[in-house]
Amino acid sequence: MTVTNLRSYQGMTPTLGQRVYIDETCVLVGDITLGDDASVWPLVAARGDVNRIVIGLRSNIQDGSVLHVTRRSTSNPEGYPLLIGDDVTVGHKAMLHGCTIGNRVLIGMGAIILDNVVVEDDVIIGAGTVVPPGKRLQAGYLYMGNPARQARPLTEQERLFLPASADNYVRLKAEYLQQA
Repeated sequence: MTVTNLRSYQGMTPTLGQRVYIDETCVLVGDITLGDDASVWPLVAARGDVNRIVIGLRSNIQDGSVLHVTRRSTSNPEGYPLLIGDDVTVGHKAMLHGCTIGNRVLIGMGAIILDNVVVEDDVIIGAGTVVPPGKRLQAGYLYMGNPARQARPLTEQERLFLPASADNYVRLKAEYLQQA
């Protein structure tokens, strides 16, 4: 498959792992790294121009999501990169900006996660949730609302669903790659 939607910015070009699926309608710009078996779906915009974006193994970024970063400055020398762990599902039309997402996280449709947020492992963020800057979401909980609030501990069934969700997208992207 020929990918023409990967764009360089100041000499930095997206780096792709093995068996990655990138829909032809999305745009990835600059310092972006995708781990093996990751997938990026229609109409995603990801700009690693003023900092870096890392998308982990088997993670999926669903339709219409926006990924961006915060620039380095004298008051914030490292800025805020966007770091997404392994087995993460980012729901349709989510917005992630300069935050760190752990492993086995599900981010609901339309959620907004802002600068310097840290989401620990094994978390579900409900659809439409807004996570304000600097907040830390503790492992093992469901978060909902605007602003995000800890709703309750995850059930065992929900914990098991987190890697299963990522696996579903690994299988789906494999089907798309076979068609190419």
